[in-house]
Amino acid sequence: MSGTQQKATLDLSKGVDASALPDGGMLLGRVGDNEVVLARFGNELFAVRAQCAHYRGPLVEGIVVGDTVRCPWHHACFSLRTGEALRPPALDPIPCWRVDREGDQIFVREKLSAPQPAPALASTREMPPSIVIIGGGAAGVAAAEMVRRQGYDGPVTLISADADPPVDRPNLSKDYLAGDAQEDWIPLWPDDFYVKQRIDLVLSRRVSSIDPANRTVHLDDGSKRQYGALLLATGADPVHLPIPGAQDERVRYLRSFADSRAIVERATTARHVVVAGASFIGLEVAASLRARGIAVDVVAPDSMPLERVMGLEVGRFIRSLHEAQGVTFHLGQTVARIDGRTVTLSDGTAIDCDFVVMGVGVKPAVAIAEQAGLAMDRGISVNEYLETSAPGIYAAGDVARWPDPHTGEHIRVEHWVVAERQGQVAARNMLGARERFDAIPFFWSRHYDATINYVGHAERWDDVSIDGSLEGLNCSIEYRRGGKTLAVATVGRDRASLDAEVRMERTASASR
Repeated sequence: MSGTQQKATLDLSKGVDASALPDGGMLLGRVGDNEVVLARFGNELFAVRAQCAHYRGPLVEGIVVGDTVRCPWHHACFSLRTGEALRPPALDPIPCWRVDREGDQIFVREKLSAPQPAPALASTREMPPSIVIIGGGAAGVAAAEMVRRQGYDGPVTLISADADPPVDRPNLSKDYLAGDAQEDWIPLWPDDFYVKQRIDLVLSRRVSSIDPANRTVHLDDGSKRQYGALLLATGADPVHLPIPGAQDERVRYLRSFADSRAIVERATTARHVVVAGASFIGLEVAASLRARGIAVDVVAPDSMPLERVMGLEVGRFIRSLHEAQGVTFHLGQTVARIDGRTVTLSDGTAIDCDFVVMGVGVKPAVAIAEQAGLAMDRGISVNEYLETSAPGIYAAGDVARWPDPHTGEHIRVEHWVVAERQGQVAARNMLGARERFDAIPFFWSRHYDATINYVGHAERWDDVSIDGSLEGLNCSIEYRRGGKTLAVATVGRDRASLDAEVRMERTASASR
């Protein structure tokens, strides 16, 4: 998120000159009390709400791609024709207005009634008698909503190990932990959503085993569910270090809403915290705790934060951001043991702190998939349709390793937006579609005033180029291998991030 949002002063209901709106262009204005974006695609004109349904990002600062508009902040995509949310992280639609052209003038009229998405199910498809989704994270909840949006009328069960209904997990390490977001902002939907959508939400339950031959899921309370189609969206579990004192009550992890609430509760009286791990989550936790005025020490075995993910220069920049806010780094070190308030590092350094947050990574939760005999590849192996090796079973999110058409490799990505998009594709495929998952991976990470957007996937690269200034919070970083652009990170250049996403989509499409 960058820059200052434009103010809507133009009254679109009084008409604007058609020459002011080129093909692919957008104008921000008002219709009554509503901020509206007027957009053009070819000779067609559209008007939609000016704010994204996700975090209310300014759509006018995004881009028009065909008859869709993409949000500059987190790359949500909406239909200009209907307002439907076509790509996460937005899941809810935005309203539309009627547009008329009279001569050289364009007028935006009344708000249109919210259209009901036309059921996308072909009458010739054989529907599964029931759908079971294991996992209440990004992939699972996006899949549950999508099967209903597609018009599926059979039983849908969503099983989650968490005690809370599905939440906006990226917020747990960002605004909520920093104290800038209210607790009632965190659930993705109100509780009655699941009732209205006839989604059987089963909380605080784990699946103990899967029986693919009999299409049965067994739960840890002894109950079982039959499925016609099954989605494994079990996510990932935090890595627990095998060190003395790691089970102490002062040691916290951050994965669930309950985890974040527990850290917030401890933070109300804490003065000093140790964060083990300089991952994105660990550093976001550090930034959020600093926003609360708590002293933070970050301990990590790396020589520079995030160097393996984003390169030396970006890692050095991120370190400088945190050090400027008072964070102390202990790099090249690990936590050796924890004795009450004392954290001892591998070099013998002792740090007195109120509690420790472990952010040393996660591992995909694949135990039930392994026990069921599914094909594995450092995760659950799926094809381009997100199907596993077992008929009727799909996988999405942190557990799935899929063939990526952009890199030409099989990859597994632990990003919220990727998981949501995979959940939606898996949902449509469980209903008989044959839709390839070919979305370009995207994630964002915020560190104080700097937000990093990252599109693509580069596990290895042989060339990095930086255009602009990292320190000035205005730059693009391109990661290439063999002359091919694999990923682009941006700071303060939201439009450039969207443009890079579109270029990668077109490159991947042309290569198929």
